This record gives sequence, structure tokens and C-alpha cells, in this order.
Amino acid sequence: MGLAKLQITPVDGKKQNQAIEALFNPKEYTISKSVPWNPQSASGLDAPELQFTTGQGETLQLELFFDTYEAASNVKTHTDKLHELALIDTSLHRPPMVLVTWGALSFKGVVESLNQRYTMFMEDGTPVRATVTITLRRAENATEQATNNRGNESPDHAKLHAVRRGETLQSIAAQEYDDPNQWRRIADANGIDDPFRLDPGARLMIPPILR
Repeated sequence: MGLAKLQITPVDGKKQNQAIEALFNPKEYTISKSVPWNPQSASGLDAPELQFTTGQGETLQLELFFDTYEAASNVKTHTDKLHELALIDTSLHRPPMVLVTWGALSFKGVVESLNQRYTMFMEDGTPVRATVTITLRRAENATEQATNNRGNESPDHAKLHAVRRGETLQSIAAQEYDDPNQWRRIADANGIDDPFRLDPGARLMIPPILR
């Protein structure tokens, strides 16, 4: 079994399903969750009562290392792809949503911050080594959150599916949803006009099924 590489894949926009693969897997990653409580003034109490209004989305922080010294190539060919995830996609009028996958990790969200640090250069100034720290915030709409909070008894999590030779949208829908008639859900999510023409190796976003 080969080494699994961390991938960051836009799930919408011009670069939809074009996975960015890490040159080196991170040594660690951090998932954080903030739960704000608002103090409510009340006379006669030593401390205010706390009222919960709404939670904050989880954040995922990664530190990715890139080194192209041996290839004598510009490391920005790799880091620029990550930088683009923080820029406005003109087809969306916002930065794209992305899906981070690596082993058991599956995190769908948006880039909240990006820091690029270049630490090694060729004689002509070409950067060949960089560390990129990227922070993503989980992004789910109200319907997705309500569905996901009911538990994992149904296929209610967005994910990616790599198309294998001979597969059709109907067979993928049967595999993912236990219902081949749900193929149009996948076609609409991926902008597929011809459901009978799938390219082997293509990555399809499988949207959550809402019940």
C-alpha cells in the first residue's frame, strides 16, 4: 500500500476537483473549536449568567513543507496553488470552498489565513524551499449542519469520489447513496451535462443527501 498524500481540493469554482497534493505530509495538524458564551447581567449574583447563542465553526491548521532544491525549480509553482485558494474566484465572487483529505481526515471549509515563508534560494534568487501555514474554517450551510447533527446513519457528509474505469453516475449513486436514481444529485453538483461520459481518474464531489 503506497504512502497516502494529503490533498486539498477545491469543491467549486474554476479549479473544481483539481487536487493540490502535498510534497511532504505534515508532521501534525490542529483542529480547534471555539464556543462563545455571552454574559448576561443580573442583580444580586456574584457572577453573570451565561447565555449560548451560536457556536463557531471548527478551524484546521496545517503546516506544509515544500522543497524543490534537487530539482532546481521554483518552489512557487507549488505554493502559488495554495495562494490561489485565498483569492477571489471570479466565477464565484468569493474564494472557493475546499476539501482537505488525508487518511481519516476529511475537512470541508474555506481558507481563513495563509502564511508563506521562503527559507532557501538559488544563486539567482529563485526560492526552492518554503513552509506554508494554512488555516481553514469549516463551512457548512444550515441544512448540512442540521442533517449532520442527526448522526452518521445516512450518507450526509460531502466527500470526493475518484472515478474508476467502467463506472457510471448510476453505479456511483448506488454505491454512495444505496439508490442509483440519485445520480442527478451528483451530476448537478459537478456540472456534468453528459451522465454517460465519465473520465477515469476524475474526482467527483459527492454532495450530502438531505432527507
